[in-house]
Amino acid sequence: MKPNADFPLTLEAVTDFRQEFAHDKANTVALNAITQGEVNTLALNHQILAQYPLTFSEEISSGNLTNQKDTNRCWTFAALNFMRQKTIKKLSLNTFEFSQSYIMFYDKLERCNYFLENILGTLDRDTHSRLLTWLLADPMDDAGQWDMFVTVVEKYGVVPKEVYPESVSSSATKMMNSHLNEKLREYAWELRAAYSNGANIESLRTRKNDMLRVMYRVLSIHNGVPPERFHWSYRDKDNGFHTTETPVTPQEFYRQYAGVDLQDYVSLISCPTEDKPYNNHYTVGFLGNIVGGKKISYLNVDISTMKQLALNTLKTGEAVWFGCDVAKHYARREGILHSSAYQMDLLYSDLFKMDKAARVSYGHSQMTHAMLFTGVHEEQGKPTRWKVEDSFGTANNNKGFLVMSDCWFDEYVFQVVLPKAQIPENLLALLDAVPIVLNPWDPMGALA
Repeated sequence: MKPNADFPLTLEAVTDFRQEFAHDKANTVALNAITQGEVNTLALNHQILAQYPLTFSEEISSGNLTNQKDTNRCWTFAALNFMRQKTIKKLSLNTFEFSQSYIMFYDKLERCNYFLENILGTLDRDTHSRLLTWLLADPMDDAGQWDMFVTVVEKYGVVPKEVYPESVSSSATKMMNSHLNEKLREYAWELRAAYSNGANIESLRTRKNDMLRVMYRVLSIHNGVPPERFHWSYRDKDNGFHTTETPVTPQEFYRQYAGVDLQDYVSLISCPTEDKPYNNHYTVGFLGNIVGGKKISYLNVDISTMKQLALNTLKTGEAVWFGCDVAKHYARREGILHSSAYQMDLLYSDLFKMDKAARVSYGHSQMTHAMLFTGVHEEQGKPTRWKVEDSFGTANNNKGFLVMSDCWFDEYVFQVVLPKAQIPENLLALLDAVPIVLNPWDPMGALA
């Protein structure tokens, strides 16, 4: 149905709106306040703040907090923060930090190949098709997913941060990503033009390797060349000195020092929309970073199941990687996530009524950020608040930690990653089924 030109917004209606606004004095009070102040500050629900202290009945210790700075690498930081807790425990360390830029380097290099292979796989599609438009919209971003992290680590391993430290570009990726995006779109144009002029797929793949050589050079200029082997020394909590006797590869370092097998973890989502029935296995088409690597794999469960399994995992002393829509009802300065953090209804004299399913279906909510659960507080056997480790240093929030209300968990948490040992057998069995493939632009294809 097309918009009917016979029913425009009339000047008479606008006059009626103006008169109605002027008639209600509460509107004038709100206008005077908001035109002179920031809306979230003025709408903040102060009664909520005192109810959510940074104390918890179950807590997991963290190392020194990390800082992703001016990047969208939260998924990597949260995953490495999860891994380092295992390393700290295994080696009896006070703190430890993996190199996030090392993972970023190979994620971006592999993404270049993944993108170009998707271009080669869609040569017969129209340039203005929805799929090509989606592929070309943002070929190189920082954001990612748990399974993308796993496939990079399984192939390239990990290294300590001091072995491959941050660069200016890895800490502020906007310009590097811009140049990579320009080249990737240029290469897509070149490959498609060559195909239109009769080039065969073998010659196009030969040309693709030349393109990847350029992308490796650009990434190395911005970030440095990643190590192939390295020595590493450390002191434990008792000041005992340890060192690798011979240089180790990043893959060997992962196997010897990480203290975790990432293949032992499962990704659960909770998306209540009608097109994604619970207790099914899902994947997302054209979403990933390594050709031939681990595919995106989700088990969709109801939110109460997700919450209980996350709670059980925390009680074993293990942190939980999760993805959420962090921008919603987030009292940033106070470090509190609560679905009633802001009383916008008092300002606008109107409630926001969409539920979680409607927000997802109508484009208002999706996963935007990944963090780590490191604690939970229970009262009478039920969780009331969750401790969250963020990755923006200690200057923000409660020295880098957030407090999430249980009601916020229900509305804005979309994904958790849990050990298989904590997943009921009936859910694990779903992983054996061929996954239902979601469109790449599906909300559950959003990257953190």
